[in-house]
Amino acid sequence: MGRRIITAALTIGLLGGCGGTEQGAGGATGEPWHDEVTAAAPAGTVGGGAPCPLPVTFELAEGWEAEPIETPDPTDELGDAVAAALTGRGGSTVRCEVDGRAVVPGFLRVWTADGAGTPARQALQAFVTAEPESSGQQYRETRAGDLDVVEATWLSRRALTDSDVREWALAVTVADRTVLIEASSTSLGEPLDVLPAYRLARDTLVAAP
Repeated sequence: MGRRIITAALTIGLLGGCGGTEQGAGGATGEPWHDEVTAAAPAGTVGGGAPCPLPVTFELAEGWEAEPIETPDPTDELGDAVAAALTGRGGSTVRCEVDGRAVVPGFLRVWTADGAGTPARQALQAFVTAEPESSGQQYRETRAGDLDVVEATWLSRRALTDSDVREWALAVTVADRTVLIEASSTSLGEPLDVLPAYRLARDTLVAAP
């Protein structure tokens, strides 16, 4: 099993019903969406090709570094099974990790739905509800350029701190591929710290050439 798979599995582990739908984004001050938090300034691009081959591209904030999640060795059946269990969630597989710990204690992770043509809302709901001890799920629909985006927010129970922490994610379908971007703080981080990078990613989403 590759080093990046092990790293991603550990950090996912540490970070470790359907709500109503709202329309639009940009006017919900405070909990749960915190639209008063604006996007960070762009300092790079991820997706399309290197470093993470994805069907979308989006801008990275200063100090955030993207790395692909390595594919398990197909000859290592045990390693493949462990990796699949730790890097899959609710019918999606993590493909890329964007590490912000050089500037804030948090990550963006990019997932793709395992089934071709999975509707964005369906993929996002399955992803959110697959997290153990999640609660208070809410969804809304918005636009990113020419793309229709579904967003979710929910509370995730952190065993390390015995507290509920807010998380956010989005899903978008491009051709027959559905991409999810999840924003998570580390166990000791402040959730709002990851929002500027997440908002930048959302607002600059485009289909890869």
